[in-house]
Amino acid sequence: MVHDRSPRTDDEVLAATDIEALLRHGLSRDAFRTALFGDGALAAAVTLDRLGVLPRSVTYVAKIVRAGGLAYAARLAEPLPSGAACAYLREWLESAAQVAVAPDDEAHAARWLETVASLIGLRRGSRAATSATGPA
Repeated sequence: MVHDRSPRTDDEVLAATDIEALLRHGLSRDAFRTALFGDGALAAAVTLDRLGVLPRSVTYVAKIVRAGGLAYAARLAEPLPSGAACAYLREWLESAAQVAVAPDDEAHAARWLETVASLIGLRRGSRAATSATGPA
């Protein structure tokens, strides 16, 4: 294995996270829920934020999951405004739907999506505050 020695940013490390695996394990096993709501939510926020997804779009999908379930939300034609973001989200929702057997599982998935939306909002707010004040 060749290592190029170039430093990776935290965002790059998070973007490489297997969100689908964290959803499958975090929804079905209490012991993995912390990882799902920690690294998994951050990784999803980084991924969607890079694609320009607004927090309100993810919050909307969370409401759909609460109302109709994960499988229903995964079958939506365009759950998010961009094609690339839709593809990621659909994969995540389909993976989650495979393991969600109890109503609480779907509630946890909706809460996870709300967490992702909050983190996107925090990232956007932080960037706006930094650009408004200039470099330190």
